[in-house]
Amino acid sequence: MKLIAGLGNIGDKYCFTRHNAGFMALDRWALVENLSFKQETKLKAFIARYKFNGEDLIFVKPTTFMNLSGEAVRAVMNYYKINISDVLIIYDDISLDLGRIRIRAHGSDGGHNGIKSIINNLGSNSFSRIKIGIGPQIGPSESFVLQNFSKDQLDMLKSVLDKTIEAAKSVITDGVEKSQNKFN
Repeated sequence: MKLIAGLGNIGDKYCFTRHNAGFMALDRWALVENLSFKQETKLKAFIARYKFNGEDLIFVKPTTFMNLSGEAVRAVMNYYKINISDVLIIYDDISLDLGRIRIRAHGSDGGHNGIKSIINNLGSNSFSRIKIGIGPQIGPSESFVLQNFSKDQLDMLKSVLDKTIEAAKSVITDGVEKSQNKFN
């Protein structure tokens, strides 16, 4: 069983903000596969289950807001007894230009509060991740990430989200290293 978490903030106010790129990726994947998310209050997340290539996947969208994402990831890991090696986090990255994605096997939080929360809650930075570019950054990062994508950017984002889903499937079937060579 693998945990695939998309990071973002809940609520209509944040729906199309740059910080919700992780939510958008999971929402798009769920739409394509005709999956529904169900709120699991105990787990502090919206959850959808999916079987891909013989592997059970748990899609997680934390309800904790971005800065406390680690609480939800930890709760779901504990409940389903998922190892950190079976965790994949999908989130926005202001240092990557819109249209680009980057796969990593581990690393620092890079100034991203959602990732910082996950590292703090798991006690490790050894989890796989896919970063979705939302840059270039204009102005202070705190306000930039909470701005909505423009219509043109949303149109461009559709293909990026499809590429992100393809990359996530590759990480699941081929591993991080092969997927990095293919998508980075």
